[in-house]
Parts: sequence; structure tokens; C-alpha cells
Amino acid sequence: MPFDYLASFPLPVHVLPPRLRELLKPIDLSPNLRVEVACKWESDPYGDEAEHLRLLMAVVPCAEVDPIKALDESGSGVVESSVPADDEFGCSADFSPSISGYDYIVASWEGRSFYTFNLAEKVWMTLGLTPRCIGNDQQRLIYDDLSLPEYGVADGEISTDYHYTLKRTVSWKMSNEYLRRYLWLRGARGVRVFYYSALLTDTPEIRAIMGGKSHVERKPAAGAPWYILDIREQERYTCEHNDKLLLQLWASVDAVMPELCPEQNADGILWPGDAQPMTHRRAGALLDNITYQVYLDDRFLEKYEQNTSYNSTPVYDGVSWNCSPSYRGQWSFTMCRRVGRNLIRVPMRELYKGLPDREILYARSFAIDRADLAHVDLNEEHVVAKVQRLLDVLLRFGDALAALGVTVGLHKSASELTGFDRAAIRANGWRDYPALSRLAQVAPLDMTQQMFLARCKSLHEIWQSVPNGYLKSLLGYAGCPRCDLKDIRSLKLLQALLNIVSRLNAHDEAIDAFASTQKPDGWDEDNAAMEPLFLNNALRIADAHDVTKKCMDILQKLGFDIANLNAGYGRALDFVMESVIAAFGILAAEIEKFVP
Repeated sequence: MPFDYLASFPLPVHVLPPRLRELLKPIDLSPNLRVEVACKWESDPYGDEAEHLRLLMAVVPCAEVDPIKALDESGSGVVESSVPADDEFGCSADFSPSISGYDYIVASWEGRSFYTFNLAEKVWMTLGLTPRCIGNDQQRLIYDDLSLPEYGVADGEISTDYHYTLKRTVSWKMSNEYLRRYLWLRGARGVRVFYYSALLTDTPEIRAIMGGKSHVERKPAAGAPWYILDIREQERYTCEHNDKLLLQLWASVDAVMPELCPEQNADGILWPGDAQPMTHRRAGALLDNITYQVYLDDRFLEKYEQNTSYNSTPVYDGVSWNCSPSYRGQWSFTMCRRVGRNLIRVPMRELYKGLPDREILYARSFAIDRADLAHVDLNEEHVVAKVQRLLDVLLRFGDALAALGVTVGLHKSASELTGFDRAAIRANGWRDYPALSRLAQVAPLDMTQQMFLARCKSLHEIWQSVPNGYLKSLLGYAGCPRCDLKDIRSLKLLQALLNIVSRLNAHDEAIDAFASTQKPDGWDEDNAAMEPLFLNNALRIADAHDVTKKCMDILQKLGFDIANLNAGYGRALDFVMESVIAAFGILAAEIEKFVP
């Protein structure tokens, strides 16, 4: 049986502060816990609720008898309190920092009033962790396992200093799963080595332990002295806090045993529509990819779309859109096909092929029973296809605009005008255009207003590469007064171009009629075909004040039934995207009709 520190402590549990009770308890096996492995903390240092904690975690071989004695480092709360004292050649050849001969989880060092912390080299090298630093004055180190990936395996503050009070609390925490694995690999247990002090309410139970004395020090009656308990009255406490006693404790407590957390295992889980648990072996033998298919809610993709560590760029294979996330050549989902508006379909066999179990379990959490799909239109267009249609019309528009420019001596390629290269897209898909992938991220029907407005902003920015100067030059050649063009921006420039070209088309004018010295009639009038672009821009810049009413007013102007907003803004996004695609379609078609 593990040693019961709480039961062996001389004070009753109910008089102990909550933090001290937790320090005397072991950590359970939950893989989701984050275990504090180093700490320098104080609360209300001069008040009634004063508490102080200095904590290290020592790596103690299991072969050693437990409990171990209270170690000297508990007082300072650091592994080393200075640099080696000698200053001669070779004097540090045998320097090996330790906690009384034991290894440590966090390397901590004190130089006068300054403290520095880092994850021990043995820990991060044994587990294959990679550090990253965040913050400016409040700098923290975070260690990740990039092989999976698993982020935030361990993290904590880099430094602090002490001048009468602690400048900054330091707390290093580590994933229980990884900490236990490290201890298991070392054949060791994690021992909290700490100093704790607090002001306790003066009670008969504590006075009984003090035996009528004003100051008492207690140690275990038998076995290793795993704690040194000091309870005392002090003059200042007697004067200012006459109902308080000062408790100080130096202790070494076994906190984490080398027992591995339960593994995340995809073998034996039951998938919707399958009568028996799935295993890697059984999945590998499933050659029928039609019968054994899994449907996933496309929110499954959000984790991968919103983290640049993953590649989640949609790929069109000539038949359907493949949205298979991958991670830096380490692993990849395969054959994840978009179906319907918000579904992913993938053969069961592919889900178990070369993926970490935790990714399979993650996918399982989004699985949908086929019975729930009875009333779902599996042919409804999804957001990726909509973005591709937008791209197609922008490519058409770019080609037409470039051709129109050539007729008046302006030579810019379509890719220079729209920012999209048709040949590059044909060769590499969307790979070189992350803005397309961002616009095509999961768009649930119940998306929030904030998500909707952010997507409207992305939609507006997709076509913003068209140079205003180029459009002004075109309009200048068409006879528009250059002084009037000076302060006009892209949307009104496009509207003016559409007004001119559509009037020329209406009169069956030839291409040489475009260049003119006369001001075109109605060139600066509003055009209903361009209204969706103006309204999308209004949604993009809608401010926080009464934004809901503004959204509703703008959507109503577009012709959207705002009653549908009760279920979320997903349908509103569909409508806005369709309207913008239609506007560019009209613009492209008019220029294509005019340019031979």
C-alpha cells in the first residue's frame, strides 16, 4: 500500500488549508490532469490570509524506501542557489546539479534575489519535446510534442525576482500522461519537495499538539523524517493577528507514481451503424469501401483548419472535394470526401490506416448515425464548392479585364490583376492561396454572427488585388473625368466600368468605341448588379454598436429572409456568397461580351 501522508500528518485534516491538503495527496491517473512540478508563490504576504509555497519535484528511484526525508532544498525551493564557489581551471568538472542527489523535473536556480526556471534537459530530451517562448515581460516557456502533435505538454514562467515581495508567481505544470511516462521510463516516482507556510486560526486541536507551548517543532515519531512541522506564536502575530498561529512545513511527499495513464486506444470502439467494435486488424481487412463508410460532421475539420501546423487545404480530384487533414509528413487522413453541405464521408478502412489513435478517437466524436441522415440532402453544395465557383468567376473576370486593357495599351496579366494564376491553380490547386482555404473553412448552419462577419471580411478581401490605378486608367481612356476619379475606390470604379461596358453592349458598339474623349453617360450612377458587393463591404465594416440590427438591415436589402437567422448565420453566408458570385459573374460576362 502507498504511504498515506495525509493520515500520518499530526494535524487534523479539517484544520489544514485546502492547498496544503492537496500537497499531501497523490495525483490520480487521469491523463487530462496537469500536475504542478515547480512553484514559487505567495498570497497576501503581510495579511490575515498569508500563504507561501516553494515547490520542486524530485525524481526518486522506486528502489528507495518511501517516504524519504524532508530534503534541504525544500527551504530554498530551487535546485541550485548559486554558481560553484571556486574560480579555478577545471573546478566545475564534477558539477552535477541535483536535489540532494536526485534528478529533478524543472531546473531552477537562484542568484541572490533572482530566479530562473526551465524544464530539465533529461525530461525534454527523453520525451522528445520542443520548446517555444511567448510573452515579453511575462515570458513563459511551453514544450510541445510535435510528433503527434500534442501542445502544452509542459509550461511555466521563465524567471522572477524577490524584493520584499515576489515580483511574479512561478508555476510549472506538466501533462500527467507525459510526466508519468517519463517517470515510468526512469523507473522512478515523482516526489514533491516543498516549503509551505500559512496563518492558521487558533483552535483547540492545534493547541493540543502544541502542548501549552508558544512554539513547537514536530517530526514523525518513526521512519524517515518526511516532514518538519513548525507551529509558533510570534509577537507581531500576537499583536496584529491574535487569533492566528504561524504554520511552517518542510516536506517530501510522493505525488506521482510510475504508473502509465490509460492509453487512448482506438481498438474496441463502436462506430454508428456498426454492430461490432472496430479494431485496427478488422478495419485493415475491410475491402468494401462503400458499405463500411463513416459520416462525420464537418466540424471535425475545425481543429485542423485553425492550426497552421496542419495541412487542411481542400483538393479536387476531378470527381469530389477531398478534405483530408495531414500533419507535417507524420500522418494523414485519406479519402475524406465532402458530401452535402456539412458532412465528410470516409471509408472505415482509411480511418485506421496509419493514424495515431488519438486522431481516430477525435474523428469518432464527430461520427453521425446514417439514420440521422435520412432527411439530409447529400447533394447540397458545400462551402468549398462555393469558393471554387467564386474563384472561377474571378479568373474569368481577370482574363476579361486584362483583354480589355490591351485594347487601350494597358498590359497587365490576369494574375497581376486578381492575384490568382490560372496555370498555378491548374497545377497545384489552392496550395499557394491560403486565403481560399480560410474562406472555405467549416461554415456550420448555426454559425455565430461574429463568425459570419469575419467570413464576409475574408470574402471581400479575396478580390482586393485588383489595382485601383489600373481601373482608373481604363476609365480615363473611356472618357471619365480624371479629376472625378481621383478619390474613387475599387467598388465604385468597378461599378463605373460595368456601367460603361453594359451601355456599349446595349448599343452593339465595337471594341474601338471604348476609348473616348467624351464623358460617358451615366458612368457614375448606381448599378443594382453591383449592390451585393457594396452590401458585403458594409457587413465587413459593421461596427460593434447595434451590429445585429445593421446585419439584419443589410441582409434584408440583399433579399435574404432574416427569419432564418434564428437558427444561425450559415444560410446568410450562403446567400451573401451567392450574391457576390452573381455580381462578379455579371461583370465578367459584360466585359467578355464586349471584348472580341
